[in-house]
Amino acid sequence: MAALITTEVLIIGTGFSGLAAAILAQEAGFEVQLVEKGEDVGGVWRENTYPGAACDVPWHLYSFSFFKRVRFSRRYPQQAEILAYQRECARHYGLYERTRFGTEIASADWDEAAGLWTVQAVDGTRFEAQALISGVGQLSRPGWPKIPGLDDFAGDLFHSAEWDHEVPLAGRRVGVIGTGASAIQFIPEVAEQAGELTVFQRSAPYILPRFDGPYGWLNRQLFRHLPGYDRPFRYMLWQLGEASTDAFDEGDNRISKLYQWVTRTFREHQVKDPALRAKLTPDYPIGCKRILFSSNYYPTFTRDNVQLHTGGIEAVTAQGVRDSEGVEHPFDVLIMGTGFRATEFLSPMRITGREGVALEQRWAGGAEAYLGISVPDFPNLFMMYGPNTNLGGNSIIFMIECQARYIVQALKALRGHRALAVREDVHAQFNAETQERLKHTVWSAGCSSWYHTADGRITNNWPGRTAEYRRLTEAFDIADYELG
Repeated sequence: MAALITTEVLIIGTGFSGLAAAILAQEAGFEVQLVEKGEDVGGVWRENTYPGAACDVPWHLYSFSFFKRVRFSRRYPQQAEILAYQRECARHYGLYERTRFGTEIASADWDEAAGLWTVQAVDGTRFEAQALISGVGQLSRPGWPKIPGLDDFAGDLFHSAEWDHEVPLAGRRVGVIGTGASAIQFIPEVAEQAGELTVFQRSAPYILPRFDGPYGWLNRQLFRHLPGYDRPFRYMLWQLGEASTDAFDEGDNRISKLYQWVTRTFREHQVKDPALRAKLTPDYPIGCKRILFSSNYYPTFTRDNVQLHTGGIEAVTAQGVRDSEGVEHPFDVLIMGTGFRATEFLSPMRITGREGVALEQRWAGGAEAYLGISVPDFPNLFMMYGPNTNLGGNSIIFMIECQARYIVQALKALRGHRALAVREDVHAQFNAETQERLKHTVWSAGCSSWYHTADGRITNNWPGRTAEYRRLTEAFDIADYELG
């Protein structure tokens, strides 16, 4: 007989979102149970182990304000160090004992009569909880490109988010499709191993220099042992992140012009060949797609064993890739650097609210939620890193902490009641205003990016500064919700 586990608050996922929600809810006195499809905490930082994997936000901002066990060896934390930080955080707050690992959630159904969420795992385990928190984030499902013949390739094929470390690269012919945030990190690493490397680029990214390097002994000791030493760095970097938000407003504002100048100067400094530099020059407004950070990406294309292809792809064949001009490029290994299915929030879970309405049905025109957290007719369901809470600048950890604190306030308001659901009019007004503001950002400039649905609706990004989002989520207003 399948196990039944009951809890007050069920949290799906143990990345930064799930950890933050669990820690703050637990500290507020709630009984929490976490479920995780993997075998350890970490989310995207557990799954993404490609060579060169690192964060492009300094650790001062890419760590919890309430947990400062600093072990980072450099300004921009690498994957292994971020994962170690998350593990230490989970151990410190006793979350391993409250997590059921190897448990993938298939569905969640709201029981109106009981005032409970009934949650079904793939392995048959059932959960009942008064409140359900999704911490699965926006970057949990690899985005495979829709290229004809992809299944026909006879060589080794994998996505960067599912890196196959058993596949040898040394001396082999390697093709990479995509030049997004992950790709610009692993391409320089692959170039050092491959016999030949060909990168297929659909559009060139804007790249800023990455001022990184290991800390010296003194800084490591001060960050580790001197309380508050990191605070001035954190505050300064947060303010810089806030200022950078202006770069995403429509038109050539001062910050946008500054970024354009820096990226152009940096590109001219690192790429001397005019023809190659032209291929690496973006043809869309800066910020329309994610701005990236790297100091070793451009030099990679000056290597003798590296080719950059910008002419498009017709199909993948058994031997390699056939480009738009009919030329076939033979490969031993194909690596997809094509990002994530970021607009498919909560998929592939099936979430059903009041009167049997599925969340995917409610979101047929694109995902939306009040403050990115709550959806009408889905009582006691809260989302972390939900629709329209991603950032062009600053740190998502800041947003996650805001959401976790707000959700804990909502849980407190729910005590003594069966159901808490955001009002339809409040939800509608918030999202109408959000979408109107987004029309006046560079993300609406028409370029193709993971910020949009197929019909162009921006479902991922927040249109303002993080300070504004903090103000909106600082105090839970029961007038925005209906209690049942």
